[in-house]
Amino acid sequence: MDSADRRLLDQLLDSWHRNNTIHLGMLRALAPDDLDVRATAGSPTIGEMFTHIHYVRLVFVQEDAPESAVDVPAQEWQAERDPSRIAAMLGESARVVADAVKRKLEQQGEMDLHYDHPILLLQHMLWHEGYHHGQMKLALKLAGRQMSNQVAGPLSWRVWMNKTGRA
Repeated sequence: MDSADRRLLDQLLDSWHRNNTIHLGMLRALAPDDLDVRATAGSPTIGEMFTHIHYVRLVFVQEDAPESAVDVPAQEWQAERDPSRIAAMLGESARVVADAVKRKLEQQGEMDLHYDHPILLLQHMLWHEGYHHGQMKLALKLAGRQMSNQVAGPLSWRVWMNKTGRA
C-alpha cells in the first residue's frame, strides 16, 4: 500500500471504530431494564439486537476472511443482560472486522464468499448496524422510554462529525 492508500484505509477504519463507539455510547445510556425492551411481541429485545450485531460481524469474517476469524457464538440472538459483557463483545467483534478488512487490503486479497472488495464488508456492516440502531431507538420510543435528542445527539451524530479527535 502506498501512503495515500494507507491514509484512506486509516479513515475508513476510523469510521468503523466511530460506528462501534456509537453502539457503546447507546449501550451505556440505557437503563439496565432497557435491554429487555422490544418493539413488538415478536421482535428481538435491545439486548438481543446487540448480540446479533456481534454475531453477524463474526460470521461474515468467518465466511469472507477465515484467516482473521475467531470463534463465533453458538447462538445468534443471545438474551445477554450485562452491559459490560455486551460492550466487550462489541469491542472484540469490531476489532476482528477491522483486522480482517485491513489484512485483506494489505495483501490485496479477495473476499472468499460475498463481496467484490473488502471495503464492501465494512460498508455492509455499517448499513446493517445502522438499521438495528434505528430499531433500538424505535423500540425505546414505543415503550415510552424515548432517548432525547440531548442524550442521543452527543452519542451518535457528534461522534461522526467530531473533527478534532479520533473516536
